Amino acid sequence: MKLRTLAAAAALSVSMFAGAALADGRVAAALEAPVAAKTKIVAGGAVFVCDGAECISTSAPSRAITAASCKALAKEVGRVAAFGGETKSLDADDLGRCNVAAKGGATLTASK
Repeated sequence: MKLRTLAAAAALSVSMFAGAALADGRVAAALEAPVAAKTKIVAGGAVFVCDGAECISTSAPSRAITAASCKALAKEVGRVAAFGGETKSLDADDLGRCNVAAKGGATLTASK
C-alpha cells in the first residue's frame, strides 16, 4: 500500500513539473486594426482572447511563439503588428510571413 501511495505521489510531482516546463506563459499580439467584438481564437496550441487591438493568451506553450501560430491568428483577426511573449518575440521577417494570409487581405513587402 505504501508503495502505491509513493508511486502516485511521484507521478503527480512529475506531472506538475512537466506542465510548468512546457508553459511559456503570456503571449500577446498587437493588431493593426481592432477586432469588432471580443472573441476567443485557438492558434499555435494557445487560446487567445482578442479585445480591441490586442490578443492575449495567458498560458501558452512555448511553441506558440512562431510565425505559423501568428499566421493562424492573423487569418482570423487581421494583420499583426507585434507578436511575442516574455522571452521571445517575432522579428520583422517573421511578422511579414505572419501577415501574408491575414484576414481582409495582406501585402507582403520585400525586405532589403
